[in-house]
Amino acid sequence: MKPKFADIEAWRQAELLMQPAFIRVIDNLRKQLEQTSWKGSYRDVPIWADDTPEDVKATVARLQEQLKTASPQQTEEIQNALSHLPSPHPGYELCLQQADRQVTIDLWELCYRVCFANDIHEPVRVDTSLIDETGAVDWDRLDEKTKALVEQIFENLPD
Repeated sequence: MKPKFADIEAWRQAELLMQPAFIRVIDNLRKQLEQTSWKGSYRDVPIWADDTPEDVKATVARLQEQLKTASPQQTEEIQNALSHLPSPHPGYELCLQQADRQVTIDLWELCYRVCFANDIHEPVRVDTSLIDETGAVDWDRLDEKTKALVEQIFENLPD
């Protein structure tokens, strides 16, 4: 689910924080994985608007698959067809495995937890403690919060 912003200032602040937060999330996940017996793999997942019908999703997936082996003329036709269909936003997941257990972590959702002070089901409030007095990212605070959230995830994994 994509966050809804109360105003342009919240959007600007989120734009400032999201990329650094994503990088910190990935780095902290890597560090935690190195200290556990869990194995992790990343995967791209499409994120569709809630009102996108299943048949449209299937059509887009089929056309995207056809693009991989299409001739130049077919590529143009497929791209034209895709331009008239909705397209998903890229999503990313970390799949953790240990023996017969599997846990999936939505990386954007984790970044939202880092960057926002409230739930994304309502207009989001950016955690302004992550922005210093000059309006730049407070790297130390961002690192601390990200590390704490990632550690919490690993502490709550099933034994």
